[in-house]
Amino acid sequence: MYDFISLVRKRRSIRRYMTDPVPAEMIKACIEAARFAPTACNTQAWRFIIVEGELKERLADKSLGGIVVPNRWASNAPVFVVIATDLDFITHRLGGSIKGIGYHMIDAGIAGEHFILQATELGLGTCWIGWFNKKAVSKVLELPANWEVTAMITVGFPGEAPPDKRRKSLDEISIFKR
Repeated sequence: MYDFISLVRKRRSIRRYMTDPVPAEMIKACIEAARFAPTACNTQAWRFIIVEGELKERLADKSLGGIVVPNRWASNAPVFVVIATDLDFITHRLGGSIKGIGYHMIDAGIAGEHFILQATELGLGTCWIGWFNKKAVSKVLELPANWEVTAMITVGFPGEAPPDKRRKSLDEISIFKR
Protein backbone atom coordinates (compact mmCIF):
# COMPACT_ATOMS: atom_id res chain seq x y z
CA MET A 1 0.00 0.00 0.00
CA TYR A 2 1.35 3.41 -0.98
CA ASP A 3 0.53 6.85 0.25
CA PHE A 4 -0.94 8.82 -2.65
CA ILE A 5 2.11 10.82 -3.77
CA SER A 6 4.27 7.67 -3.68
CA LEU A 7 1.69 5.86 -5.80
CA VAL A 8 1.65 8.69 -8.36
CA ARG A 9 5.47 8.74 -8.47
CA LYS A 10 5.60 4.96 -8.93
CA ARG A 11 3.27 4.91 -11.95
CA ARG A 12 5.08 4.49 -15.28
CA SER A 13 4.05 3.82 -18.87
CA ILE A 14 4.87 0.16 -19.39
CA ARG A 15 5.54 -1.02 -22.93
CA ARG A 16 6.85 -4.51 -22.23
CA TYR A 17 4.79 -7.05 -20.33
CA MET A 18 5.21 -10.53 -18.92
CA THR A 19 2.99 -13.14 -20.57
CA ASP A 20 1.15 -14.02 -17.35
CA PRO A 21 -2.62 -13.54 -17.57
CA VAL A 22 -4.14 -10.81 -15.41
CA PRO A 23 -6.70 -12.18 -12.94
CA ALA A 24 -10.22 -10.87 -13.58
CA GLU A 25 -10.47 -9.79 -9.94
CA MET A 26 -7.57 -7.36 -10.43
CA ILE A 27 -9.24 -5.84 -13.50
CA LYS A 28 -12.53 -5.58 -11.58
CA ALA A 29 -10.73 -3.76 -8.74
CA CYS A 30 -9.43 -1.24 -11.27
CA ILE A 31 -12.90 -0.75 -12.75
CA GLU A 32 -14.26 -0.31 -9.23
CA ALA A 33 -11.78 2.53 -8.66
CA ALA A 34 -12.75 4.08 -12.00
CA ARG A 35 -16.44 3.78 -11.14
CA PHE A 36 -15.98 6.38 -8.41
CA ALA A 37 -14.54 9.00 -10.75
CA PRO A 38 -16.56 12.21 -10.96
CA THR A 39 -18.53 12.88 -14.16
CA ALA A 40 -20.38 15.85 -15.61
CA CYS A 41 -23.89 15.83 -14.11
CA ASN A 42 -23.09 12.38 -12.65
CA THR A 43 -23.78 10.78 -16.05
CA GLN A 44 -21.25 7.97 -15.50
CA ALA A 45 -21.31 7.55 -19.28
CA TRP A 46 -17.97 5.75 -19.57
CA ARG A 47 -17.88 2.08 -20.43
CA PHE A 48 -14.90 -0.21 -19.93
CA ILE A 49 -14.49 -2.98 -22.48
CA ILE A 50 -11.95 -5.60 -21.37
CA VAL A 51 -10.34 -7.32 -24.34
CA GLU A 52 -8.15 -10.42 -24.15
CA GLY A 53 -7.04 -13.38 -26.24
CA GLU A 54 -7.74 -13.68 -29.96
CA LEU A 55 -10.02 -10.64 -29.97
CA LYS A 56 -7.22 -8.54 -28.44
CA GLU A 57 -4.88 -9.72 -31.20
CA ARG A 58 -7.41 -8.79 -33.87
CA LEU A 59 -8.03 -5.42 -32.19
CA ALA A 60 -4.28 -4.69 -32.13
CA ASP A 61 -3.94 -5.71 -35.77
CA LYS A 62 -6.85 -3.58 -36.98
CA SER A 63 -6.52 -0.50 -34.75
CA LEU A 64 -2.77 -0.13 -34.30
CA GLY A 65 -1.65 -0.93 -37.84
CA GLY A 66 -1.06 1.37 -40.79
CA ILE A 67 0.46 4.70 -39.87
CA VAL A 68 0.08 3.87 -36.18
CA VAL A 69 3.18 1.65 -36.26
CA PRO A 70 4.73 3.27 -33.14
CA ASN A 71 2.11 1.54 -30.94
CA ARG A 72 2.63 -1.99 -32.30
CA TRP A 73 4.43 -2.81 -29.01
CA ALA A 74 1.00 -2.79 -27.35
CA SER A 75 0.10 -6.18 -28.77
CA ASN A 76 2.40 -7.83 -26.19
CA ALA A 77 0.12 -6.71 -23.33
CA PRO A 78 -2.20 -9.48 -22.09
CA VAL A 79 -5.17 -7.10 -21.74
CA PHE A 80 -6.52 -4.05 -23.56
CA VAL A 81 -9.03 -1.87 -21.79
CA VAL A 82 -11.03 0.27 -24.18
CA ILE A 83 -12.79 3.26 -22.67
CA ALA A 84 -15.85 4.32 -24.63
CA THR A 85 -18.37 7.00 -23.77
CA ASP A 86 -22.11 6.74 -24.31
CA LEU A 87 -22.91 10.04 -26.01
CA ASP A 88 -26.67 9.73 -25.56
CA PHE A 89 -26.52 12.02 -22.53
CA ILE A 90 -27.69 15.62 -22.97
CA THR A 91 -24.71 16.81 -20.91
CA HIS A 92 -22.33 15.42 -23.47
CA ARG A 93 -24.17 16.39 -26.63
CA LEU A 94 -25.80 19.72 -25.83
CA GLY A 95 -23.65 20.92 -22.95
CA GLY A 96 -20.45 20.11 -24.79
CA SER A 97 -21.47 21.95 -27.94
CA ILE A 98 -22.76 25.02 -26.08
CA LYS A 99 -19.64 25.38 -23.94
CA GLY A 100 -17.17 23.97 -26.47
CA ILE A 101 -15.88 21.51 -23.89
CA GLY A 102 -15.69 17.76 -24.46
CA TYR A 103 -17.08 16.77 -21.07
CA HIS A 104 -17.12 13.10 -22.08
CA MET A 105 -13.37 13.25 -22.78
CA ILE A 106 -12.70 14.83 -19.39
CA ASP A 107 -14.87 12.22 -17.68
CA ALA A 108 -13.13 9.36 -19.49
CA GLY A 109 -9.71 10.81 -18.64
CA ILE A 110 -10.47 11.03 -14.93
CA ALA A 111 -11.92 7.51 -14.84
CA GLY A 112 -8.98 6.17 -16.83
CA GLU A 113 -6.50 7.68 -14.40
CA HIS A 114 -8.39 6.16 -11.46
CA PHE A 115 -8.13 2.80 -13.25
CA ILE A 116 -4.40 3.23 -13.89
CA LEU A 117 -3.56 4.29 -10.35
CA GLN A 118 -5.45 1.32 -8.90
CA ALA A 119 -3.59 -0.96 -11.31
CA THR A 120 -0.28 0.51 -10.12
CA GLU A 121 -1.19 -0.14 -6.51
CA LEU A 122 -1.98 -3.76 -7.41
CA GLY A 123 1.42 -4.23 -9.07
CA LEU A 124 0.10 -4.09 -12.63
CA GLY A 125 1.68 -2.09 -15.41
CA THR A 126 -0.34 0.09 -17.77
CA CYS A 127 0.12 2.42 -20.69
CA TRP A 128 -2.45 4.91 -21.88
CA ILE A 129 -2.73 4.77 -25.67
CA GLY A 130 -4.13 7.82 -27.39
CA TRP A 131 -2.99 7.06 -30.95
CA PHE A 132 -5.19 4.39 -32.53
CA ASN A 133 -7.89 4.00 -35.15
CA LYS A 134 -11.18 4.71 -33.33
CA LYS A 135 -13.37 3.47 -36.16
CA ALA A 136 -11.49 0.17 -36.29
CA VAL A 137 -11.86 -0.28 -32.51
CA SER A 138 -15.61 0.34 -32.73
CA LYS A 139 -15.96 -2.06 -35.65
CA VAL A 140 -13.89 -4.90 -34.15
CA LEU A 141 -15.71 -4.63 -30.81
CA GLU A 142 -19.11 -4.07 -32.47
CA LEU A 143 -19.83 -1.06 -30.25
CA PRO A 144 -23.11 0.84 -30.47
CA ALA A 145 -23.09 3.82 -32.85
CA ASN A 146 -23.69 6.26 -29.97
CA TRP A 147 -20.51 5.17 -28.14
CA GLU A 148 -17.33 7.11 -28.81
CA VAL A 149 -14.03 5.34 -28.19
CA THR A 150 -11.94 7.74 -26.13
CA ALA A 151 -8.91 5.73 -24.99
CA MET A 152 -7.17 2.39 -24.86
CA ILE A 153 -5.08 1.20 -21.93
CA THR A 154 -2.72 -1.77 -22.02
CA VAL A 155 -2.62 -3.82 -18.81
CA GLY A 156 -0.37 -6.59 -17.58
CA PHE A 157 2.40 -7.49 -15.21
CA PRO A 158 5.41 -5.27 -16.01
CA GLY A 159 8.23 -6.86 -17.96
CA GLU A 160 10.38 -3.78 -17.53
CA ALA A 161 11.19 -1.10 -14.97
CA PRO A 162 11.37 2.20 -16.87
CA PRO A 163 13.63 4.85 -15.34
CA ASP A 164 12.21 7.87 -13.59
CA LYS A 165 11.29 10.65 -15.95
CA ARG A 166 12.58 14.15 -15.52
CA ARG A 167 9.73 16.29 -14.29
CA LYS A 168 9.57 20.06 -14.41
CA SER A 169 9.88 21.83 -11.07
CA LEU A 170 6.84 23.24 -9.29
CA ASP A 171 8.07 26.74 -10.13
CA GLU A 172 8.09 25.87 -13.85
CA ILE A 173 4.48 24.70 -13.91
CA SER A 174 2.64 26.75 -11.32
CA ILE A 175 1.51 30.35 -11.19
CA PHE A 176 0.05 31.76 -8.00
CA LYS A 177 -1.95 34.97 -8.28
CA ARG A 178 -3.56 37.08 -5.61
